[in-house]
Amino acid sequence: MARNIGPKCRLCRREGTKLYLKGSRCESEKCALNRKAQAPGQHGTSRRSLSEYGKQMREKQKAKRIYGILEKQFKKYVNDSLRSKGVTGDSLIQKLEGRLDNLVFRSGFAMSRSQSRQYIRRGLFMINGKVIKIPSQQLKIGDIIKPVSFEKIALKEGFVLPEYLEANIKEKCVRLAKMPTSQDYQEKVDIQSIIEFYSR
Repeated sequence: MARNIGPKCRLCRREGTKLYLKGSRCESEKCALNRKAQAPGQHGTSRRSLSEYGKQMREKQKAKRIYGILEKQFKKYVNDSLRSKGVTGDSLIQKLEGRLDNLVFRSGFAMSRSQSRQYIRRGLFMINGKVIKIPSQQLKIGDIIKPVSFEKIALKEGFVLPEYLEANIKEKCVRLAKMPTSQDYQEKVDIQSIIEFYSR
């Protein structure tokens, strides 16, 4: 499977904002964006004002990098959202936030989305009692996420569980209570700009 194996801090510098791709390092003084605020490359210091197309493309690139999705799959999510009934923006948010790797990260079972993908590939998480090894698996309302073993995962400290997830302390699991909407969305991404970019 194709994936981005380049330096992750370079992606944050390219977008000019923290994408939190490296977990706790992004919140420390070691974050590359704190030390080098300019974009990567020879001409990174001279950021030019972007056109409307350029702004929409940067929002699209930002969303792809936050969720670790490549162009083909991301475009499929947008096209499916455009064809679906209801609000297109909410549909796209549900496809992005409803991925298993994202929900493992949101549940605090991993420090970053890339770490949650590693855990899932190694078979360290169960959905409704069944081990799932597909990070892009779309979850439905009522699905329960539970680690196979807490000894093999690194729990995230000091995080806030989103409203669409419910924690069961006794069973040590998390349940998808409802599908997220634009009101629940936590990322600093302009979803409408992404939809306009693909609607050209």
